[in-house]
Amino acid sequence: MSNMAPKKGDLNDDEKDLIAQINAGDISQVKTLLSKNNVRVDCLDENGMTPLQHAAYKAQTDICQVLLKNGADVNSNQHEHGYTALMFAALSGNLEVTRVMLEAGARTSTVNTVGRTASQMAAFVGQHAVVSLINNFFSREELDHYTKPQGVEKEPKLPPSLADCVHKLILMSNLNPVKIILHLQENPEFQDELVTVARLLDTLCTKFMKQSETNEVMAMKVHYQGCVLREAHKWLVEKNDTLQNLMKYFLKGREKDGFPVAQEKFLRLSIRSFPYHESELLQQIVHNVAPVTVGDDPTALSILVSAINGHQSAAAEDQCFTCGELQAEKKCSACKKVKYCGQACQKLHWFTHKKVCATLKAEYLQEQELAQKMKQQSLEGQEVNGGGGTEQQTSTTGDGDPGTEISNGAAHSGNEPQDEEDINIEIVEADGDLEITET
Repeated sequence: MSNMAPKKGDLNDDEKDLIAQINAGDISQVKTLLSKNNVRVDCLDENGMTPLQHAAYKAQTDICQVLLKNGADVNSNQHEHGYTALMFAALSGNLEVTRVMLEAGARTSTVNTVGRTASQMAAFVGQHAVVSLINNFFSREELDHYTKPQGVEKEPKLPPSLADCVHKLILMSNLNPVKIILHLQENPEFQDELVTVARLLDTLCTKFMKQSETNEVMAMKVHYQGCVLREAHKWLVEKNDTLQNLMKYFLKGREKDGFPVAQEKFLRLSIRSFPYHESELLQQIVHNVAPVTVGDDPTALSILVSAINGHQSAAAEDQCFTCGELQAEKKCSACKKVKYCGQACQKLHWFTHKKVCATLKAEYLQEQELAQKMKQQSLEGQEVNGGGGTEQQTSTTGDGDPGTEISNGAAHSGNEPQDEEDINIEIVEADGDLEITET
């Protein structure tokens, strides 16, 4: 390959063919052309766009990897608008290509000619999953550094056996404390090293704030995750309790509406304990949280998630009420107001949801009755104006939500127990619905 410095639009025939084959997705021809001495891997078209940027925009993952192996500059920004390969990947909406750029060392703080980063560009065009990926990215290579003793250290900051589950924790975009604790439950070896991992997260927080390219988003995120780990350690060691009860502590709703007050207060304390008070991100979060009364919207969790992920990733009604997972498709068949991602989360939440389910059901029925009246008034108005002839009415017996209903069998007799003791719950599946029976 030639080492000649590229200039915009200065392409020979083979380089023009290279870009054409990239856009056509022909990886075999791309490899052949890259083997020629007169082909520069970072040649520029008339807009200053490199072959890697073309491949990223076209979401050609394999071709991107070939170009990177041949020395393509992932941070080239000779494009006329200052776009980088990461920006083009973000605009494409392809998560895998975006991940390849990040793992190749793409800088996330670079801005284009109008001052937007790759994450902000993705948000602007509605690629919210890409926004979360960029804002939450932390390479495994960076974490592995801490699995080896550094300098005078006798022991590494992180036991190598925990590297996988800690890396997954750091990459999590779901910051619901219950989801984090579920992750701890799934990795029992994690539970013996909670303080060790929390200290590592403190180290990473400092690193993100002190490095040349400050990353306040990741600093805030790992700080918060460290707070959750320390709370888990307190319950397991100091209180000699269980993670199951800690999750119930976070989920327990107040009597009148089921709002999880303890979770809200924990989130606010965690945010307030962020050690870098000069942080613009901290000030933004506090500005949004402070005026809100505990129990009102938006919650501290939703504000934190929005600040870290760069967007409101999903409406609250589309999230699992227990763990916060997105696109929850199951719902309580009685109140139809609370959604879950599955049986386990529905069962975990039942101890507190049963106290407000009847109230929520009444609210739902009132909403349906109002909607029916409005629809009837609309139809009558159409008839008066001569426009109601052929419209086919649809059933109004349901809420139109295609999600699977979860039936709480014994929940609505009006005699629900109000104590906090555990109860035996059996979940059975019948005709696609999940029914709960208490014994």
